[in-house]
Amino acid sequence: MIEVKNLTKHYGDKKAVDNISFKVEKGQILGFLGPNGAGKSTTMNMLTGYISSTSGQILINDIDIFEDPIKAKKNIGYLPEIPPLYVDMTVMEYLDFMFDLKKCKLKRKAHLKDICALCKITDVSNRIIKNLSKGYRQRVGLAQALIGNPPVLILDEPTVGLDPKQIIEIRTLIKKLGKSHTVILSSHILSEIQAVCDRIIIINKGVVAADGTADEIAKNITDEHKMTVRIEGDTKTAADKEKIISAIKAIGGIKYIRADMEREKGIYDYDIEAEPGMDIRRELNRVCSENGWNILMLQLSDLTLEDIFLKITVGEGIVIKNEDNDENIENPQQAEAEADAEAENGNDDAEKEADEASDESENNGGND
Repeated sequence: MIEVKNLTKHYGDKKAVDNISFKVEKGQILGFLGPNGAGKSTTMNMLTGYISSTSGQILINDIDIFEDPIKAKKNIGYLPEIPPLYVDMTVMEYLDFMFDLKKCKLKRKAHLKDICALCKITDVSNRIIKNLSKGYRQRVGLAQALIGNPPVLILDEPTVGLDPKQIIEIRTLIKKLGKSHTVILSSHILSEIQAVCDRIIIINKGVVAADGTADEIAKNITDEHKMTVRIEGDTKTAADKEKIISAIKAIGGIKYIRADMEREKGIYDYDIEAEPGMDIRRELNRVCSENGWNILMLQLSDLTLEDIFLKITVGEGIVIKNEDNDENIENPQQAEAEADAEAENGNDDAEKEADEASDESENNGGND
């Protein structure tokens, strides 16, 4: 439904987007993430045809948006971060105007009624937009994006200004729309991306730094497998806890285990780290069952989306595995930092050599 090929955008000498490529299929909800200045907004502006590219291609439903922008844009519903509202109009006047602007061929009254019900703005449809709360304005902006039932929806921060109940409603709506539309969702609320999206792309310094589900990206960043287990057993003495620890260690593939605090009366948590690639959960369950112990809680301590985002964009020496060509892609900020450090070391060495040469010259002059 959406195909991006070798997309590049220059602003003078600055390369905002650097040769990125990806596809988004019908019925997929893609979370598009990136820190400020990473090229995320530039990419979204090119996807909607708002700005042109320096090179590369964007196909929307097999139509090149730069070659035939009018036809391509008919397939897109776009909600920018600041909704494009005419605030002196009533909600229905505005939606009528957008209906005409988009040259929609559907039955006007029934279509707009359905959209208002979907976005839960029916009760404010006769009110002037400037008198609405920010949350309702955001809903009106989403409603205009849905006019014409476009197959592609591009939503930039769709839940900004909404209260918790409204956020849940919009998330539910996006999931529903994702069943019949291709959706690209950009948000700085990472929990929202994780809750709604089937797939995530993280862009950093103009390049695609990660692409996949949160679990897939986490596995590419680290092979660590940590968990916290709450085990109900005979733990009256330190020796009892040691018995549990020894039994779990006997499973094999355990790098680290320790008894944590008493979380419930006579019941302790155990922090466990397995060897890379090892999943010990089934064996752990077997050992506890054989000893008559109950597992009351098991929580994996794998990377959250926040952890993933920070590791990729802040730079901690992370190497991201590229499954397409089996090459490793260094974190771009880390690589830049190392290059700067090398350059600085080179300058220091050059300055040191120059100082030594100067000292030697002065000594020779003194001897003469």
